[in-house]
Amino acid sequence: MRTTRTAAALLAASALVVVAGCSSSGGKEAKDSPSKEGGGGVPAATGRLKIAMVTHSGEGDTFWDIVQSGAKVAARKDNVEFLYSANKEGKEQAQLVQAAIDQKVDGIIVTLAKPEAVQDVVKKAVAAGIPVVTINSGAEFSKSLGALSHIGQDESVAGEAIGEELNKRGKKKAVCVIHEQGNVSLEARCAGVKKTFKGTVENLNVDGTNTPATTSSIEAKLQAGKDIDSVVALGAPIAAAAVKAKDGAGSSAEVNTFDLNAEVVKQLKAKQIGFAVDQQPYLQGYLAIDELWLNKVNGNVIGGGKPILTGPALVTEKDVPALEKLTADGTR
Repeated sequence: MRTTRTAAALLAASALVVVAGCSSSGGKEAKDSPSKEGGGGVPAATGRLKIAMVTHSGEGDTFWDIVQSGAKVAARKDNVEFLYSANKEGKEQAQLVQAAIDQKVDGIIVTLAKPEAVQDVVKKAVAAGIPVVTINSGAEFSKSLGALSHIGQDESVAGEAIGEELNKRGKKKAVCVIHEQGNVSLEARCAGVKKTFKGTVENLNVDGTNTPATTSSIEAKLQAGKDIDSVVALGAPIAAAAVKAKDGAGSSAEVNTFDLNAEVVKQLKAKQIGFAVDQQPYLQGYLAIDELWLNKVNGNVIGGGKPILTGPALVTEKDVPALEKLTADGTR
């Protein structure tokens, strides 16, 4: 879509550098990797802004390191002090949003994985005159809470794309692994798969922050269901656990996943994973900072009241050559 093409052009025109992720609750820190032009140029000649990002990330989730990489590049360009915090529990995430309000930040970026837990404090931020942009999850709740816009992929559409691809691959029975109970986006993904997949889909709830337990749960499921021919992981770390579980169970099921990281690309190359859904998390962080900066200095609102889509796109082993360096650098 036009927004995605515009975002890509902005990225190409900008002097980019990936800054190491600083999340105490995220996954492995993103690798420092200067681009051709370095990214150490002069920041925007506008007043210094302070923008907070509060997400629902759990420990070990490398997805959020990529989001932070994009946000930090945009923050450097826009002369923004970027503050990041996260908690997988809705109540604690709401407290972190309140802390950002108390710091009198100039803008807040927040995820709505558990909207009922954070909706009141998000409305409070808006009432206090702090512009809010939502990213990644809970797009359907964003406008009602007063956010400027939502940046991410349509999770239902992404799930439907998975189901259609499984049909093309002749799959008959899938297990969809939900690694965080109560996360509306993960539930929407599995529901989307069920909507378009002609076979049967069963959800499996696991604790995504406990990798050994997750692996054991998936392995047990595959051992009990020898007719399962597809595992749908909803995040890159879960895909790694699924690949290990498949081997442990002696299963021939194909593992497919949402989201990319360097390990997923290696697994695509080795044909341990069939395909992955890329929602471009780098763009989610980058565009969220840019939107809040543009709104502050120029009164802009992006999206025209509609979500700004960063995905989905399906990638396979054919895309590996173009993705290997980018994922190693922490930008895809």
